[in-house]
Amino acid sequence: MSRLAGKTALVTGAATGIGRATALLFAQNGARVVLFGLGDVELDAAARETGGQAVRGDVTQSADIARAIAACGAELDILVNAAGLIIPDQPLGVSDEVWARTLDVNLTGTMRVCRAALPLLKQRGGAVVNIASVAAFNASPDSASYATSKAGVVAYTRSLAYAHGTDGIRANAIAPGWVRTPMSAYEMQLLADQNGTTADAEFRAVERRIALGRMAEPAEIAACCLFLASDEASFVTGAVLVADGGGRAPTQNRAV
Repeated sequence: MSRLAGKTALVTGAATGIGRATALLFAQNGARVVLFGLGDVELDAAARETGGQAVRGDVTQSADIARAIAACGAELDILVNAAGLIIPDQPLGVSDEVWARTLDVNLTGTMRVCRAALPLLKQRGGAVVNIASVAAFNASPDSASYATSKAGVVAYTRSLAYAHGTDGIRANAIAPGWVRTPMSAYEMQLLADQNGTTADAEFRAVERRIALGRMAEPAEIAACCLFLASDEASFVTGAVLVADGGGRAPTQNRAV
């Protein structure tokens, strides 16, 4: 497969989860991939799998972002912002520190990487795919800062799309629901500790609320990234692709 042949892609959050799966799928489709993220062992392993270049760094640090952009060389065709974190919190109890850290990584980090990448993307047009979340539209009581940050990603992506459409740049967001990643495993363990259950039991409880009856695998969200990054989506910009398995549709748990 060579849907991205001859193209250079920068993927943030590439050490694990959606970022790693996206980097791998892009490489399988002919792209040269620059993998930007934290986690030495995981990032190096992902780089070996893709044949790409690993750049260790944090999306909150301008110097790290500059190194990632430099690693792309003279051309950049695709940017996927998959770096993110979640710290459960509620509107009354959220601390200034948690609020600031969550927005700094999820929203401001996305903006910083896009801003740094734009000069290269403008040279011959390109595609930006930002990973948001269905939490942007359906926030839970425990996701005050996370949901706010992801709603901001949606708004920022639409602004980017309209500001640079005439430069040949397309910008879209993906809003995944539950995905089996280290982040979701962390959340399930927190719920298990809170409810006196197990992480597996909490995973099953969540899946009963999803129309397809299961969580997504990272590769399934990566496939959405591939579509939006490819020429097949040449007339798609400013859009939000919801990939939640119908998680917002059911109003109650399934009986099974």
